[in-house]
Amino acid sequence: WTDDEAREGFQSSKNEAASSFGDDRIFIEKFVTQPRHIEIQVLADQHGNAVYLHERECSIQRRNQKVIEEAPSPFLDEATRRAMGEQAVALARAVGYTSAGTVEFIVDGERNFYFLEMNTRLQVEHPVTELITGVDLVEQMIRVADGQPLPFAQSDLKITGWAMESRLYAEDPYRGFLPSIGRLTRYRPPSEIAAGPLKDSGNWVNDNEGGDSPTAVRNDTGVYEGGEISMFYDPMIAKLCTWAPTRGDAIKAMRIALDEFEVEGIGHNLPFLSAVMDHPKFVAGEMTTAFIAEEYPAGFEGASLPDTEIARVAAAAAAMHRMAEIRRARISGRLDNHERHVGENWVIFVAGREIPVRIRADREGATVTIDGHDLRVESDWRPGRSLARLSVNGRPLVMKADRIPAGFRLRLRGADLRVHVRRPRAAELVRLMPEKIAPDTSKLLLCPMPGLVVKINVAAGDEVQEGQALATVEAMKMENILRAERKGVVKSVSAEAGQSLKVDDVIMEFE
Repeated sequence: WTDDEAREGFQSSKNEAASSFGDDRIFIEKFVTQPRHIEIQVLADQHGNAVYLHERECSIQRRNQKVIEEAPSPFLDEATRRAMGEQAVALARAVGYTSAGTVEFIVDGERNFYFLEMNTRLQVEHPVTELITGVDLVEQMIRVADGQPLPFAQSDLKITGWAMESRLYAEDPYRGFLPSIGRLTRYRPPSEIAAGPLKDSGNWVNDNEGGDSPTAVRNDTGVYEGGEISMFYDPMIAKLCTWAPTRGDAIKAMRIALDEFEVEGIGHNLPFLSAVMDHPKFVAGEMTTAFIAEEYPAGFEGASLPDTEIARVAAAAAAMHRMAEIRRARISGRLDNHERHVGENWVIFVAGREIPVRIRADREGATVTIDGHDLRVESDWRPGRSLARLSVNGRPLVMKADRIPAGFRLRLRGADLRVHVRRPRAAELVRLMPEKIAPDTSKLLLCPMPGLVVKINVAAGDEVQEGQALATVEAMKMENILRAERKGVVKSVSAEAGQSLKVDDVIMEFE
């Protein structure tokens, strides 16, 4: 948008290109308004046959890197889809291309489309194409390489259902999506569910039990619990996919799968992915490549749950607390706790609110009364389990649950909540406790991520302006420019180019 941004972007792009590809040339492209990133999957053999396997939309991006993909696109009509597919095939044929490849386009708000590039390889997001077509792209690549002809024609390739892919990145959305490294102390993806083979009618066979519609869950990954995430590779550690007959059902399946995905030990973007799945603009299919910048201009700060969902979480926490108490009473050797059949008054502290509740527990669960309304909570959750699957008045509720003093840390649907369950007298005393004040770091430039210092732009004694570049730190194949938050004078510089830093290491201090 400005000359300064153009100059900085130009130099940063040259640096990244030279580092990644040994070629720092820059190409100038058309500026497209309301851009959507839509790509066409092509497959061509050595006998002159070429087909397109429809499209994927990859408009949810940060730093021009895809975060969420889906197939098909909610934006394209059949005429545009056919035109893009035919041009993608024409391109593949013009260069004599064989194997699987992806032709990427930018599409504007009027469905005009512009060629971006062709990736002559299998893309990260290929599973969503496999899920809607039933075609194993890896198998077809091997067959093409073996000289075999494609076993299908364009007319055989139909779109069946809808598929979503969420990329799980080792990056912290609460810190501007900066890379995070460390050991995976917990890595437990949701259970994978196969959609089954295609029927002759072109519809998926699904023998999964439970739920209103057949769904599939797939997780492609290369990491494991106890493994180390280093600063030397791309931050993507898994790609989670769901499939369902409709886009709405595929989104619902993804919400549940994300809530069940357990990752600890590093910063990760699971909360952000969950928040996107609930965002009205995404649900309506009205996103562009500017989605993150427009919807989270001040950065991602977590999702805010509606009052109805907060009430369900409060009821669940109250029931879980009572279940834990009953279990402790049994383990201690005392007689079965007779109070579990008696109503008890408690106060739930959650999301800045105090919610008085009354709990009546029994062998199957608990009934929690909030504002005169009874919420029946049932679950097989036990203390020590990190994943809680409950139902509240018959509706499922899946949360990641960890014990904290007098309560739980509960994470669901993009929200990270510290929920405390206290007796009324304890609640009165807590209100009198002073708040802990964080140390003042306003005069320090701290390294926001583990990385390598590429450049220090200022020296001690320099006066800097708001927004001025102070230093560049490289991590996980990306350069990150650190800027001044306000006008000031540099007092001292503690880091130098080529130095490796940890999170929150001091780079410089201001007067």
